[in-house]
Amino acid sequence: MSAGRVEGKVAFITGAARGQGRSHAIRLAQEGADIIAVDLCADMDNVPYPLGTAEDLAETVRQVKALGRRIVARQADVRDYPALRAAVDDGVAQLGRLDIVCANAGVNKPSPAQDMDEQVWLDVVDVDLGGVWRTCKAAIPHMIDGGRGGAIVLTSSAAGLKAYANIAHYTAAKHGVVGLMKTLAQELAPHRIRVNTVNPTQVDTPMIMNRPMFELFCPDVDNPTRADFAPVSQAMNALPVPWVDARDVSNAVLFLASDEARYITGVALPVDAGVLIK
Repeated sequence: MSAGRVEGKVAFITGAARGQGRSHAIRLAQEGADIIAVDLCADMDNVPYPLGTAEDLAETVRQVKALGRRIVARQADVRDYPALRAAVDDGVAQLGRLDIVCANAGVNKPSPAQDMDEQVWLDVVDVDLGGVWRTCKAAIPHMIDGGRGGAIVLTSSAAGLKAYANIAHYTAAKHGVVGLMKTLAQELAPHRIRVNTVNPTQVDTPMIMNRPMFELFCPDVDNPTRADFAPVSQAMNALPVPWVDARDVSNAVLFLASDEARYITGVALPVDAGVLIK
């Protein structure tokens, strides 16, 4: 049996309790990585859908261990730098190294820009952009000290490359993630640390599959459902699919984290079913 594509490496993943974060953890573990997993495991006042739970994070741990890989999991808020740093430090102490970072945690709450509550703006930007920066800040010293190079993959969005009405905070934050990625790619290149983003269209995760999002895209439907949302979402994409699966994004993360992408840095990689060419 051939070695996995990230065999023997350690990956730090935020938002790992469910959705894309869990998918990334499992996909990288399938290819030989050990995992440091972080999630808030609590709801936020200004996020209109339930967030991941401690039980969700425990399930991520269970699935990674079932693959024969090691995992160190901790509840931590990406808005809390000391907690993030402690999680990374503990994970590296137990697992011995750090090679891959997936800054994935994110939230959203739709609203027209002029009607948006200021605290909603601050919360979304603090998680979706500030949290990405804090994740990198906590992890980069370990990657530099390791002297082996590495790969950082930041979760942006198609909304990091084009405009979407009613999510100005999210769109601005995700554009900011692309800018942060390009700067980090420059700063870390001398250390052979590559930095890229993945930029998905709608992904079949709880951040998209919830009532407020359905209502945003289906304003003329009473009590819209996933089935109502599907054709509207599909109309945004060039390929005839309403959304992509978390694993589709995880496969892109795996590629960018692997040696197959050893000379790819500073790139925003759409996993977008063609939404950006419509």
